[in-house]
Amino acid sequence: MGETTVTQLEGRQGAASGGQQSVPRDGGAPLTDGSPASDRTEGSGRAGRFSRQALFDRMRAPRRPRLWFEILLIAVSYWTYSLVRNAVPEQKAQAMANAEWIWDVQASMGLAFEKSVNHAVDSVTWLIVGMNYYYATLHFIVTLGVLVWLFRSHPGRYAATRTVLFATTGVALLGYYLYPLAPPRLMTGGGFIDTVLVHETWGSMASGDLKNMSNQYAAMPSMHIGWSLWCGLTIFFLAKVPWAKVLGLLYPVVTLVVIVATANHFWLDAVGGMACLAFGYAVARAWYGEWPSRLPREVLPAGGGSLVARR
Repeated sequence: MGETTVTQLEGRQGAASGGQQSVPRDGGAPLTDGSPASDRTEGSGRAGRFSRQALFDRMRAPRRPRLWFEILLIAVSYWTYSLVRNAVPEQKAQAMANAEWIWDVQASMGLAFEKSVNHAVDSVTWLIVGMNYYYATLHFIVTLGVLVWLFRSHPGRYAATRTVLFATTGVALLGYYLYPLAPPRLMTGGGFIDTVLVHETWGSMASGDLKNMSNQYAAMPSMHIGWSLWCGLTIFFLAKVPWAKVLGLLYPVVTLVVIVATANHFWLDAVGGMACLAFGYAVARAWYGEWPSRLPREVLPAGGGSLVARR
């Protein structure tokens, strides 16, 4: 009778406590609340997924770039790009055959205009000399200038926009390897003028004394177009003053004229460069979950080390 009373009392206490753990009278191990082990395992797994998601979100979140890291990253990345690009076998016979095929395709479309542009611009010495220097220098100067402007004025958008540039350049290496292509100026019997050789300008690794430092059969895709269009779109979407937006749009257009006039590329090479840039934007959009221009302009440190975005 006494034992029965104690047992009933413990049962009522357990029910009143909502199924919480209780200690038996003999001082043994605590009684469980009846939750199966699988529930606790599921909860632990859910916490792990939340932790991984939080880490992933933190990696994707806009943050202020570090100058030393960006300088090192750009230097190492360009060195690696140049090393890989120039290490691609110079398959001259295949590159020449591909150039003939590209030329025939453009001719079948009625758009094989490169030779006419090349000869017309070459007849104006000051113009073609200026284009030779444009081709040799602005490709780097403008791209680096836009990166610096992004770093200083749009730090929240810098990483995503830089990712577009890096992904664009990286996928271009596949084109150089899979589709060796001679530029028009190197086509046998093509009748194109190598404007750097004729006018003895400096700076271009495409002709003259520096040609042995660069792969001469890596014309497809054109990174002059890929990079200039990246610069132009970045300026157009992020600049505030109208004249800067106009210059941004004009820059890749002028670059297209230059690469054709100097016989360094077919216009279809430019299409390849645009395709690479589209891939670069797709990579950045997939990683950051938003187009670079729509990310917060700035990221400011808040209390406790967290980040606050400011558009």
